[in-house]
Amino acid sequence: MLIIQRCTIFRRITQFCKQLFDDAQTAKNPQSTHEDGSLSLEIIPRDGHNISRRQISENALKVLYRLHKAGYQAYLVGGGVRDLLLGHQPKDFDVVTDAKPEDIKKLFRNSRLVGRRFRLAHIMFGREIIEVATFRGHHTESNEKISKTNASGRLLRDNVYGSIDEDAERRDFTVNALYYNIGDYSIRSYGGGIQDLNARTLRLIGDPETRYREDPVRMLRAVRFATKLGMQLDEHTGAPIKQLAPLLKDIPAARMYEEVLKLFFAGKAVQNLRMLREYHLFAPLFPIVEAQLKDEPKGPAMRLLAEVMQNTDARIAEDKPVTPTFFYAAILWYPLQARAQDIAMESGLSPYDAMFAAMGDVFEQQCQTISIPRRFSVPARDIWQLQQRFERSKNGRAFKLLEHPKFRAAYDLLLLRAAAEGGNTAKLAEWWQQFVDGDDDQRQQLLKGSGSSRSGQRNRNAQQRRRRPPRRNSNKANGAAE
Repeated sequence: MLIIQRCTIFRRITQFCKQLFDDAQTAKNPQSTHEDGSLSLEIIPRDGHNISRRQISENALKVLYRLHKAGYQAYLVGGGVRDLLLGHQPKDFDVVTDAKPEDIKKLFRNSRLVGRRFRLAHIMFGREIIEVATFRGHHTESNEKISKTNASGRLLRDNVYGSIDEDAERRDFTVNALYYNIGDYSIRSYGGGIQDLNARTLRLIGDPETRYREDPVRMLRAVRFATKLGMQLDEHTGAPIKQLAPLLKDIPAARMYEEVLKLFFAGKAVQNLRMLREYHLFAPLFPIVEAQLKDEPKGPAMRLLAEVMQNTDARIAEDKPVTPTFFYAAILWYPLQARAQDIAMESGLSPYDAMFAAMGDVFEQQCQTISIPRRFSVPARDIWQLQQRFERSKNGRAFKLLEHPKFRAAYDLLLLRAAAEGGNTAKLAEWWQQFVDGDDDQRQQLLKGSGSSRSGQRNRNAQQRRRRPPRRNSNKANGAAE
């Protein structure tokens, strides 16, 4: 009996030492591969990680369990697993399975199939949508109906299905190649994903240049995940980005609009701007803004851009609303001014008319790279127009301007411009700040100090009216004609 116990203890010690050795090897080469080229796999049992089903969306669990009971493999995958391991609350939960999209649709009545590039199933529970994908495989067939790339290597269609191991190799980053198994509550970590997560290293799976060419948006995702998760880009992951940044010009403008929202409306706008410019990714997104920044690297355009990013992050931190309307009106302000000056010189239009004409040109140029919906571009024009009215309304019209629906947004832009420009703009912003914050008496004093008041404005307008010249005697005129 004693011999058996000693053998058991010895076996456990041997297994423990082997595990330590394997972990050390994995740490040295986190993205280690097997002889056949597949990613290394580490399975972490339930007692080896901190994820509990209580942290997972009830609807996501329903999807996982129904797939599992129907005989399919079902895993929680990607960002949901990553965020739970980091102690964060995931924004959404994605599921991956070996069931084909058509099989998923049969299993869930509340589902619909979406996507042309890669077919997905959206399972709807009121406002919550659980996205379910089929394991992706490698492109071993030349059938354009399921797989297609363009001349630069970008994937146009990707409906190739495979195993979970192949699916892991098709993921973008190792920290996203994490699978939570609903069958035994274990985690499958591929390519050293757990080690990279603990080391705060963002590492791309596979050859970086090939993967970026497949989908250039991965370069933006690399920046976004690095700032969001507080990670450093792996050297090989970041190396080809500057060279391949122009590939973003081939991405549909509608898709880029969504990516910009993720970059700048998540509380990391300042950090993302810095990294985007460092890796030359800002120019393909905002070419007309980048042109201004190159002309004056430390000019008002750069200062306003920094103010906008800081202001956006501060509002998100304070749980205040942020809108694309104000964001685009602010960052495109100086390109608008430059274009308006060009139009005024070329055509001789007044500053007001030149600026109005420039609005269409600026949005047309910007929408070539980022498709800005009209519900945001139209009110942004109002914000721009109000900038001109601020100077002309330091009189009785100031009260009317306060009632404009976009006054507050335009006023906020004026304050940011003041911080960026100083000088007369700062004086104008100071006057309006006193007017907005003051009571009725203080406002009247401001108007008097500006040499105007409500009544004075009306009288001055009345004096400017021209009187008609007296009519000639029509009878005399007729008589003269006779």
